[in-house]
Amino acid sequence: ATDVMDAFHSNKARNMYQRLPKSKPETAAVLDATVAPYSQTEINFRKLRDQLEADGWWERDFVHEAKLLAIWTSLVVGAGLTAQSAPPLSTLLLGLAMTNAGWLGHDYIHGVDKFSNFMRPFAAVAAGLGPTWWSDKHNKHHALTNEMGVDEDIATDPFLYPWAPDPKYDSPLRKIQHLIFYIPFSFLFALWRVDTLQVAVDSVETKRPDAKNELWFLLAHYFALLTFFPLQVWVPAVFLSGLMSAIIVTPTHQSEEYFEEYQSDWVTAQFRSTRNAVMTNPFSEWLWGGMQYQLEHHLFPSMPRSKYPQLKPILQKFAEENEVPGGYRESGEFEILYMNWDLYRRVAESEPVPGAPYSRGHGQLGAINLGFSPGAGGVGLGKLL
Repeated sequence: ATDVMDAFHSNKARNMYQRLPKSKPETAAVLDATVAPYSQTEINFRKLRDQLEADGWWERDFVHEAKLLAIWTSLVVGAGLTAQSAPPLSTLLLGLAMTNAGWLGHDYIHGVDKFSNFMRPFAAVAAGLGPTWWSDKHNKHHALTNEMGVDEDIATDPFLYPWAPDPKYDSPLRKIQHLIFYIPFSFLFALWRVDTLQVAVDSVETKRPDAKNELWFLLAHYFALLTFFPLQVWVPAVFLSGLMSAIIVTPTHQSEEYFEEYQSDWVTAQFRSTRNAVMTNPFSEWLWGGMQYQLEHHLFPSMPRSKYPQLKPILQKFAEENEVPGGYRESGEFEILYMNWDLYRRVAESEPVPGAPYSRGHGQLGAINLGFSPGAGGVGLGKLL
């Protein structure tokens, strides 16, 4: 199995590989000849992963989980209590709760332990984001990070362009994207919610596993939202949470290398396409929800996020010992935000590039336009433009 396949699954699941039919030696030789050989970095990474598993790095810290869930609960209760008396405060608290719920749900959907399996519906109930939609989109991002035309996280045109496009895919909005970026940023959660509902309904119709239960969890979320919060509170909260989340999730990859072709060395590709953010205060450390440890998360997505701060020096040493190109990349939280804005500015000021890769793919394996994702054909209203 590939490194990314191992990254997504538990040790129990990976042991199931042994029960699969084995290829004949001559067939295996033909298959091996069609792919790039494993790099020493990949081999060393597998040894590191085995050692971390043996040392118990996937054991969840339930005290830490209780603290995070208590903070989320406090925000929701506070938002509910102030919904009528102080709507602006309620909107702020609810927006923070939605963003926090997204990070918590993100951790649980990735998780492979029993607690994560139990908490898997949390994102649907607390944030209105479906695990099925999230897994379809997000796991592809993990497997093919920053691959142009395949990774939906960098396919944000025609509203935001992370690279200068071909003239036929250009938009007048690109010239001012660094001035209006906060507007499409604000629509992030709204777009995710719409995509979630679309995938949830499609999943029921195609009888995907647990699809009906997921749809019920989503309906429970909207029932609670409409029951306890007036429109003037929860609608702005959705856009506020979208703005906060987009500010956090976009810079850790967009500031780094993009790939026009498939990267066979998945481990090195994660180092090259990822930059961590160094927080300056406890509030930011909480608000970023573990996304500041983006490299740790990409290499070990199923590991509880509470382990990432302790994992950081291990990966720094790994990058140095294996001479990974660019090494372990990190910048201060405000520096990396500026880097992201400056990227939009530089692309806005650039001329279109004939032949530049299209963000939805050029027919390669995994191209967005060849799949069934809501992102095929464009982002939201972009499909109409």
